[in-house]
Amino acid sequence: MPAVSEDPVTDPPAPSGPLPRVLRRVVDVRPGEAPALAWAWVYFFSILSAYYVIRPIRDEAGVAGGVANLPWLFTGTLVAMAAANPLFGLLVSRLARVRFIAVTYRFFMANLVLFLALFVLSTGAVHAWVGRAFYVWTAVFNLFVVSIFWALMVDVFDSGQSRRLFGFIAAGGTLGGIAGSLLTSTLVGLLGPAALLLLSVVLLEVAVLSVRRLSRLSHRLHDAREAGDPDAAAIGGSALAGLVQAVRSPYLLNISLYMLLFTVLSTFLYFQQASIVAESFADRAARTVFFANVDLAVNTLTLLAQVFVTGRVLAALGVALTLTLLPALSVLGFLALGVAPTLAVIVAFQVLRRAGNFAVARPTREILFTVLGREDKYKAKSFIDTFVYRAGDQAGAWSYALMGLLGLGVSGIGLVAVPISLAWLLNALWLGRRQEAMARGDRPTGRR
Repeated sequence: MPAVSEDPVTDPPAPSGPLPRVLRRVVDVRPGEAPALAWAWVYFFSILSAYYVIRPIRDEAGVAGGVANLPWLFTGTLVAMAAANPLFGLLVSRLARVRFIAVTYRFFMANLVLFLALFVLSTGAVHAWVGRAFYVWTAVFNLFVVSIFWALMVDVFDSGQSRRLFGFIAAGGTLGGIAGSLLTSTLVGLLGPAALLLLSVVLLEVAVLSVRRLSRLSHRLHDAREAGDPDAAAIGGSALAGLVQAVRSPYLLNISLYMLLFTVLSTFLYFQQASIVAESFADRAARTVFFANVDLAVNTLTLLAQVFVTGRVLAALGVALTLTLLPALSVLGFLALGVAPTLAVIVAFQVLRRAGNFAVARPTREILFTVLGREDKYKAKSFIDTFVYRAGDQAGAWSYALMGLLGLGVSGIGLVAVPISLAWLLNALWLGRRQEAMARGDRPTGRR
């Protein structure tokens, strides 16, 4: 759909009404944006709540199916991503925007009802295989529903608006994750794990409602110079356009490289943390408390940054410099781990990196897609957010294992990660500058 226009010369008047005045204290919301911002916030809250309600069930199913089988489940997830992307591309080609989003989410809702029946009716080895299938399905579900959410955001809001609003919108997802986790921990003893799948179904239906409301509101934000209703017709194109464009376009190819480097380095850090924690805590309960405290610190810091920092940093630094912050932190963090692979260093690095990703890097990365045509926003973006993301996981896991066989420990792998982080930083700087140049052109670039 046409991006929302901004007046580059005059400052708009402050929004009227009590809610916009309250919002303006924490986010730079402009006239006419508050309703769309609110529904975008509800949308992200609902899908992250739906995911975090079932995430503990996924994790338990993975452990029950055998920890030794987890690498194979990761590989199965990558295969599932490869199969799902052309099917999603076909939906995008054939259906209008609201319809293909609703069909996708309701397909996942039907899957949840099916898994509920399978969990209740199956026993023994069959139950274990259902759990493994659910583990893979949940990974696919998480990446797709979040990718579709951000695709709609970059389709509704333009580059300038995304800098101001995406941090606050992301805070809705953070609160949704916290709420989903609390719902599961509170209700699992009362309802049982399987019944919680129905709660996730309800939350996804709220997401579908939010999509419809947001799409209607977005029409009011259209630039009067643009024509056409984005929900009146399908986007068109081929089912494999996402893959083709991700390889053909230098800009999309570099976004794919950004994603690969991010996930490879995240996997390195994940395994480094596991090694240090295993050496630091002999007791399983102590390790559980440690991970819970890390998650609490990450969520708290993320929420504060999303509400009070992200928009201001983007306004002050621009897309290019903001996009380099997480790679720069990775350079310093992996260098610190190479010199001093201690528990204190891994905690500080992990908390800052994860919070920095959720609060700053992820919203900024989404801004990269605001300058693209609609087909690329949904097809190429989905391919990068799902298949390329999981390919990076695989590359990171296997390369980490190889370095371990070569005798490199936590310290040595940390030093290996430093030049990779520097390459990531240069890639982020190029992408940010390219996005800023394309945004100044005042029209989307790429397949429409």
